[in-house]
Amino acid sequence: MVRGHALPAIEEHGPIRAWIVDDTGLPKKGRLSVGVARQYCGQLGKQDNCQVAVTLSIANEHASLPIAYRLYLPEGWARDPARRAMAGVPEDIGFATKPEIALEQIRRAVADGVPHGVVVTDAGYGNDTGFREGVTASGLAYVAGIQGTTTLWAPGTGPLPAKPWSGRGRPPKRLRRDVGHGPLAAEKLAMGLPATAWRSITWREGTAGKLDSRFAAVRVRPAHRDTDRAEPRTEEWLLVEWPVSEKEPSKYWLSTLPGAAPIEELVATAKLRWRIERDFEELKQELGLGHFEGRGWRGFHHHASLCIVAYGFLVAERCRFSPPGWRPRLRMPELSDYRPRGSPRSSRAAQSRLHRHLAPSPHPRSHAPPSAMSLLPARLPATTQAVSFMTR
Repeated sequence: MVRGHALPAIEEHGPIRAWIVDDTGLPKKGRLSVGVARQYCGQLGKQDNCQVAVTLSIANEHASLPIAYRLYLPEGWARDPARRAMAGVPEDIGFATKPEIALEQIRRAVADGVPHGVVVTDAGYGNDTGFREGVTASGLAYVAGIQGTTTLWAPGTGPLPAKPWSGRGRPPKRLRRDVGHGPLAAEKLAMGLPATAWRSITWREGTAGKLDSRFAAVRVRPAHRDTDRAEPRTEEWLLVEWPVSEKEPSKYWLSTLPGAAPIEELVATAKLRWRIERDFEELKQELGLGHFEGRGWRGFHHHASLCIVAYGFLVAERCRFSPPGWRPRLRMPELSDYRPRGSPRSSRAAQSRLHRHLAPSPHPRSHAPPSAMSLLPARLPATTQAVSFMTR
């Protein structure tokens, strides 16, 4: 219902460009609130007691909206029948990693007919090969963050073919590596790129000016466990950000966008993830997403649903306003003798046929000399002369 209300308003400003996968942490004390455990909390920037929810949002350059939200149930909770019963965790909910939860949300969105977009996520999800393969199997492209230690085959290289068959037993099918022929870590590969591979790209206008950095993009092959495969993985984009002020590259992404995609498109799509951070900042600070005081599974998701309903209404209303910087172009009346009402340039009305009285003076008080007014007492003695009073 919320998606059906807000989506048309968002699409008035352009098609959906991205499905953003992320998780959000909610600090929580105690051990009986559903899903609470000592884990990394992005809101605090460290490990602490908190609940973590996995989210899926749709976005374009103008707006974004969460369309899926589910609590991550740590393994200790998933295997504790007593706490599960106390918190009302459904029986069909077992332990699932965050990438597995996100992949389930993506598959459901595809089944529901949500307009497709490029799946954008950070290294917490993009480093999971199974997650990336699941996104591809769902018919979607991705721009997924990875760590610098992720192994990749450099441009123009790949695993060795299977060994020649000796004539005995089953013919070998698995790909090979050897001492002088192997993949490289993404960081090492990026450091070895020539200076001509790097370009300064501006991706959007920020509050303090244009946001830009230095990027390089090359075609590579992921090398994760490819020795268990009979065919090499398909080529993908490796996008690397290396700010001029840094001594080494800072961020890495793998992308299945088409090989003809320009680097500007890769950068703009990867950087769309900033929208979800703003969404959840507003959901927590303005709409009370983090103020849930209950302990149960159902209450946790009902509270989040109401917050997202309110946020969806706000998103739709904002999208229906005029875009920032837009102003209507007023047409001046084509009248040769037109004067604005009350203008000091004319003492007559704007339309002669409507003229009834002189236009008021633009000054609060008149500078004309005051006129005299004679006042006579009710009973004026015969010997008393008339008295004149001056008024202003």
